[in-house]
Amino acid sequence: MSFSNLANPSFLVLEGAGVACVLGGLGLGTWCLVATRDGLIQRAWARYCSSIERRLYRLFIFRPGYQFAVGQLVAMVLCSAACIVAGAPFPVFLLVMLLCATAPELWLRRRVRERVTAIEAQIDTFLVALANALKATPSVADALVSTQLLVADPLRQELQLAVKQMRVGSSMEQALLNMSGRVGSRQLDSAISAILIGRQVGGNIAAILDATAGSMREMSRLEGVVRSKTAEGKSQMWVLGGFPIGILVMFNLVSPGFFDPLTSSPAGYFCTMLAFLLWGMAIVTARAILKTDI
Repeated sequence: MSFSNLANPSFLVLEGAGVACVLGGLGLGTWCLVATRDGLIQRAWARYCSSIERRLYRLFIFRPGYQFAVGQLVAMVLCSAACIVAGAPFPVFLLVMLLCATAPELWLRRRVRERVTAIEAQIDTFLVALANALKATPSVADALVSTQLLVADPLRQELQLAVKQMRVGSSMEQALLNMSGRVGSRQLDSAISAILIGRQVGGNIAAILDATAGSMREMSRLEGVVRSKTAEGKSQMWVLGGFPIGILVMFNLVSPGFFDPLTSSPAGYFCTMLAFLLWGMAIVTARAILKTDI
């Protein structure tokens, strides 16, 4: 039986009981989170909040992670109550809950990837500016302080934080390593390694940084060539991935009620969830195949 049958007046009591059970279950889960400090749920909650807080910190959004997670719980409660009251079909209910649970995390990951990509596009410019600054001053730390004013965000934010750490007592090596771990970019790791190794070994650090910047520009050019070669395959993947959804919509428009057996029995629900699971696994597998690492 689908949730649309609950709109019938004869099922008002059942509708109210369903809403009460859902809200009561969510309230009981919230109580368990608060009451049991060392329980499994509490540890999972703490790990999730910590992971969110780390991503927010990488985006320079200094907010506690639990605020983000509590917002997700509130959204899930409100959306579940709205779906039940509106008589939404069970697959729609599951889809809304899935979106509430995963959309914020996916959004944060996308923002982090965009930030890392923007930083990687500035690395060669940063190395050239640092090499030019080293021609005027022999101190790498002083050159780093002067270089932070010559680059744009988001790399400027990272450099400013590293300089602040140096001013409160951290060594330059530790500040740069912290920046490398915070950003999580292999290109930035290579640039910082060139700076630290050149500083420890000695020699003409400015020439080393100029050569490193040239190598990174060539690597960026090669990555652009690879991306252009694989763009057609990625577009085909998304077309084929969206094709089942298009067929589902078209069949439902041409023959309304064609998919009702999938929402009227436990076997139908099982087949629907299995189909969505296999569809998602196919998308993930295709993305892994098309992901080229240089």
